[in-house]
Amino acid sequence: MSAAFTVVMPAYNAAAYLSQTIESVLSQTFTNFELIIIDDGSTDDTAAIADKYNKIDERVKVLVQCNQGVSATRNQGINLSQSKYIAFIDADDKWFPKNLKFHLEHLEKNPDLGVSYAKVEFLNPDGSHTGKIARGRLTKLQPQHFLYENPTMTVSNIVVRRQVFEDIGCFDCTMSYSEDMDFLFRVVCSHWKIEGIEQVLIGYRTTQGGLSSQLYKMEEGWETLMDKARANAPELVDQHYCRARSNHLRYLARRAFRLRLSPKVGVDFLNRALNSDWRLVIREPGTTLVTILAVYGAQILNYVNLRKFSQVV
Repeated sequence: MSAAFTVVMPAYNAAAYLSQTIESVLSQTFTNFELIIIDDGSTDDTAAIADKYNKIDERVKVLVQCNQGVSATRNQGINLSQSKYIAFIDADDKWFPKNLKFHLEHLEKNPDLGVSYAKVEFLNPDGSHTGKIARGRLTKLQPQHFLYENPTMTVSNIVVRRQVFEDIGCFDCTMSYSEDMDFLFRVVCSHWKIEGIEQVLIGYRTTQGGLSSQLYKMEEGWETLMDKARANAPELVDQHYCRARSNHLRYLARRAFRLRLSPKVGVDFLNRALNSDWRLVIREPGTTLVTILAVYGAQILNYVNLRKFSQVV
């Protein structure tokens, strides 16, 4: 008899955090699951760490493959699964103990629910709690919401009914960024519902390296998402594109500031956000004004410091 859940964990050079992530899965209060760890061509100790858990817990399965990218790797896990529900976790995030329990209850009570997700806490780089909870819509999701932002925050936060993949397909292997938003957009445009749970069930770790800091590639991925969405719903995308683009660029400006990248990066994103739709300041004054103060303030401070340095030299 197959497990109720298959947990798919792509892992690429993930040795630094992999043990914490695996243990967060194995510590679930709901225990009827299998964990498929797919080493996507790592050159560090990822495979050795995964094998260690494979030897001590029969629910853990390990596959090693040549590098294929995160979307193809997730699809590989989906294809290997025979479970009713498929959950995903990236190799540097953490689930809290009742994650699968709450998602099972949510999905079983709502047969038209295709994707279940929860609220997310940001983690420090060492995996400790920050107490900061991501804001995001949980209910009454419409297709346009996935043009403005990803309410689920991360693929580590979604649990998908197997039938959904059979109906609309898997992740787009040509996409490495915004591939989750592309998938969710296709889901919400179908007859399946997407809905969140009013519980904080996962921890999302933001680090200097990895996908999260490659901001310009994230922007390219978002534009690819728009192109694909436009092919399916041209009027919807044309109606929301400029406003959605301003939201996304503001998000990238905030992330550049949080990652302490060069102030020029944040200013570039923020300038283009306001050029795309300056009414962003009116629509969401709180978040936008805080971003303006942070990003432009960092640029001014950097300029002042450079002036002082040049005078000393």
